[in-house]
Amino acid sequence: MAITFTGARRAAPPAGRVDAGDDFAPRPTSAAELPAPEPILHNLSVGVLEVFAGVRDVEQLARWLTEDAYRKLLTRANLAARARSARGVAPSRPVHNIIRVHQSSPADGVVEGVVIVRGPARTRAIALRLEGVDHRWRATSLALL
Repeated sequence: MAITFTGARRAAPPAGRVDAGDDFAPRPTSAAELPAPEPILHNLSVGVLEVFAGVRDVEQLARWLTEDAYRKLLTRANLAARARSARGVAPSRPVHNIIRVHQSSPADGVVEGVVIVRGPARTRAIALRLEGVDHRWRATSLALL
């Protein structure tokens, strides 16, 4: 599941006019003004695994996701729920151990991370892209591999 978000650029208002829409637009935030990204990468990964296992609602992760990322995660969670139902498997808390968190910063206010997770059946990777928006990290892309 690759989830991406691209923001549209707005034209500057004519001289002498104030565009009220800019006051409410999301504002990029520098990494220096944001908390450490590793706990967010860790906690968001655990949350995503719990969503797919059916023990956490997607709504609980909404504050850390952009709108597009949220919608795509919701779609995948619904598909996972239908697959569990078809197999007759009840939701249960996943037993996963986070082995390692890799992260890099390709630009100021952007972190790309991979969280390696060992489960009972296999080892998986969760790739996330965090962007600093309005003084907090928000996931704009996530993939469960």
